[in-house]
Amino acid sequence: MITEDKVIEIFCIMDEFCENFASECEKNLLLEDKEHHHRNRKGQLSQSEIMTILVCYHFGSFANFKHYYLFYICQHLSGCFPDAVSYNRFVELMSRVFFQLMLFMKLIAFGRCNGISFVDSTMIPVCHNLRCYANKVFRDMATDGKGTMGWCHGFKLHLMCNDRGEIITFCLTGANVDDRSPMVWKVMAKELYGKVFADRGYISPKLFDSLFDDGIQLVHGVKTNMKNKLMSFYDKMMLRKRYIIETINDLLKNKAQLVHSRHRSIANFLVNLVAVLGAYCFFENKPDALQGYYIEESKQQALF
Repeated sequence: MITEDKVIEIFCIMDEFCENFASECEKNLLLEDKEHHHRNRKGQLSQSEIMTILVCYHFGSFANFKHYYLFYICQHLSGCFPDAVSYNRFVELMSRVFFQLMLFMKLIAFGRCNGISFVDSTMIPVCHNLRCYANKVFRDMATDGKGTMGWCHGFKLHLMCNDRGEIITFCLTGANVDDRSPMVWKVMAKELYGKVFADRGYISPKLFDSLFDDGIQLVHGVKTNMKNKLMSFYDKMMLRKRYIIETINDLLKNKAQLVHSRHRSIANFLVNLVAVLGAYCFFENKPDALQGYYIEESKQQALF
C-alpha cells in the first residue's frame, strides 16, 4: 500500500506545478480577458489534490477506484484531504485535470532521449471479445486488432523509453493500427535521436529509410526467413536490453491497472491512461539497462 509520506511527496510536486502553471496562464492572458472579470470560484478540491488522488490509485494497492476513494482517501487519509467530495462528484471532476496531467508528464515527469531508446506497443482491451458488439461507450472508436496474445477489441498504446526505464513519449491508436504506421512515428520521432531498438514487428525498409533521414537508426532483430545481416556487438547487446520496455508494459498492466472494463466514458478512460503513466514516473524501482552487463560503444572494439 502506498504510504502517507509518498502521498504527501506527490502532492507537493503536483501543487508546485499547478501554482507555476496558474501563474504562467495569468501572465499570458489577453488584455480583454484581464479587463473583464470572469467567475472563477475555487472548488472544494484543488486541481493538485485531484491529480494526486488519481495518480496514487495506480500504485497497485486497491482493486477498484471506488473502494480506494471511499475507504482510503475519505477515511484513512481524511487528514490529508479534509475537503474530499462525494465519490460521484469526484468522478465528474476527473476530466477537469486531463490537460494539467498531460502537461505535467510532458514537462516534469517524462524522461529525455539520450541516444538509446526502446520502443514497443501493448494492447488495451476495453471489453471481452464476445461483448464488443454490445459496447456503447467506445462505439465507433475502439477497433479489433491482433497482437502477440491474440485478438482484442480496444486500443493500442505505443511506448518509447530510454535506457534508464523512463518513458519518453507515447501514442494511443486503435487496436488495428500497425506498429510501423507513419501516423505513429510522426508523433514518436519528435522526441528521438540516435538509436531505437525494437522487435521484429518493426521490420520495414521504408520506415528505416524515413527515420534514417531524420538522424534516427532503427535496430531490430532478423526473422528466420530473412537473410542474416552484419550487426555490431554493441547493437546485439542492446537488443537484449529490450526487456526494459517489456517490463514497463507489464508494470502498467499488472500493477498500475492500465486495463480494465469498467470505463463509463471516453474522457475518464483518457484520464485513467494519463494517470497510469504519471504513476509509473513515481515508481521507485524502474528497469534499468545499467543494472546488467553494459558495454559502451566506444569500447566494443577492444573485445575483438
